[in-house]
Amino acid sequence: MDEQILQLEKPSFKEAFKFWLKLGFISFGGPAGQIAIMHRELVEQKRWISEEKFTHALNFCMLLPGPEAQQLATYNGWLLHGVRGGIAAGSLFVIPSIFILLVLSYIYARFGEVGEVSAVLDGVKAVVVAIVVEAVVKIGKKAFKTNWHILIAALAFVAIYFLQIPFPLIILGAGLLGYLLVPGFGFQVSSQSTASENSVDFKRNILKVFIVCLGIWLIPFLLLIFTLGWKSLPLKVYLFFTQAAFVTFGGAYAVLAYVNQIAVNSSG
Repeated sequence: MDEQILQLEKPSFKEAFKFWLKLGFISFGGPAGQIAIMHRELVEQKRWISEEKFTHALNFCMLLPGPEAQQLATYNGWLLHGVRGGIAAGSLFVIPSIFILLVLSYIYARFGEVGEVSAVLDGVKAVVVAIVVEAVVKIGKKAFKTNWHILIAALAFVAIYFLQIPFPLIILGAGLLGYLLVPGFGFQVSSQSTASENSVDFKRNILKVFIVCLGIWLIPFLLLIFTLGWKSLPLKVYLFFTQAAFVTFGGAYAVLAYVNQIAVNSSG
């Protein structure tokens, strides 16, 4: 492991900024595909992040509500260049896709029933499935270090697919099972001390971070109230996705199921 750490390269902020911008344009395939791209680029090719740190960050982000791929990009950006690196990685991860999504949404809404356009979209679906499968296999090979890992993953699949147990309960159960029955189940991250240059006194800064984040959330909220009113659809959408961000553990796949349930079945 020490040899691997010595081989890591420290990119300049400009180099990292270019990569995060490129990632925003090429990160197809949902969270599994996005995580696979980051792993290939950051760990295998550029060697900016160690395998150990990447796996640790992935495990941590999977426990958080919201989009784990964007959280992973933000975390890796922070590891490389502190706060400005985290802001750059997290922002550029989604900004390019906003404009691409607008264009594709218009094409689908306007020409979705056209045979040629429908055929192209069906072809894209097949490619995305291939990307996701390849990503799952590749990440699985890196993450499953013992037979216990494979067994717990299999039990989790049965629980979520066949028994339809809520994802947060599966996470809690896996953690409890690993803690009680499997010595050394958790990934050891002894090299995390190398990130101390980017660390902050959390207790001292937690109030400041909370105020800044609350202010960022309040600005659009207040603008919508003053311009469109309490009962406007954009405000309802804003509040709905705020709620979704807090309750949808499991990343984009959980978000899609939750949004479908509320937006289609409940709200019509």
